[in-house]
Amino acid sequence: MFIKYEAIGLIKTQKNVGLICIVILLLITTGKVVALNQAPFNTVQLAKVYEGQNVSHYLVSEKYDGIRAIWKNGQLSTRKGTIIYAPSWFTNNLPNVSLDGELWFERGNFEYEASTVSKHVPVDSEWRKIKYIVFDAPYKELPFIDRYQRYNKLLNELGIAHIVPVKQFSVTSNKALYKLLNEYTEQGAEGLMLQNAQAIHSNGRSGNLFKLKKFMDAEAKVLKHLPGKGKFKHLLGALLVQYKSKDGQLLQFKIGSGFSNKERATPPPIGSVVTFKYHGFTQRGIPRFASFLRIREQ
Repeated sequence: MFIKYEAIGLIKTQKNVGLICIVILLLITTGKVVALNQAPFNTVQLAKVYEGQNVSHYLVSEKYDGIRAIWKNGQLSTRKGTIIYAPSWFTNNLPNVSLDGELWFERGNFEYEASTVSKHVPVDSEWRKIKYIVFDAPYKELPFIDRYQRYNKLLNELGIAHIVPVKQFSVTSNKALYKLLNEYTEQGAEGLMLQNAQAIHSNGRSGNLFKLKKFMDAEAKVLKHLPGKGKFKHLLGALLVQYKSKDGQLLQFKIGSGFSNKERATPPPIGSVVTFKYHGFTQRGIPRFASFLRIREQ
């Protein structure tokens, strides 16, 4: 927390050596104490895992593997309110409405996106590759289909190359949905998103928004770095992580695959939370074939 102090009194007496008192005035112009790199916590929709709901009620789009970014009150920030320091040219012409989307470069390059977006001093040449992929314009009184038409029209009229409205479309059946999933993932996409066309914007996880992938993913806390052997000598071999199961058990297991050489040289910090993919569970409830995906965005 950042607080500015101003000393307005410093009193000394001859009888009493040293400081008798220091009076401190808190200068808080807004009436609140807020971290300099922190915006107010954002109200965002979060996705549940798709489990066969009737697709006729939903609009479908690609799931982009980028950094979640909220545009509000002239500032980009993460879903948790951390300020994103984008170059001024990137945001100068954004409209005066709330937008929700992802800062994204290309499929399968989350590491580049995270590195670029996390810097407090933006590197212009890196940001030139980033696009703001917008998939919602939150407005609590409008159903999603109207919000989609709103942001699509607005951003297409702006015609800014790095601000891209996400195309939403309908599918007729679950069979068609999974065919589409195969087509997208074969091209390198992470998966699909399904948004209830008639749903009003709401905070948190609900039946309004679903994600569909070919694999499952979850999060775990890093407990320990385990050393590598052979070609990974002097590098990370695996992470020992703690995972909370659906029934509330805290389970420990290792994640040893999915890391680039760079990530093995500078692994996720102990105490950080990582996202991993897996395929089913063991009899003990431990995720099978766990493979590292990324450090969770803050």
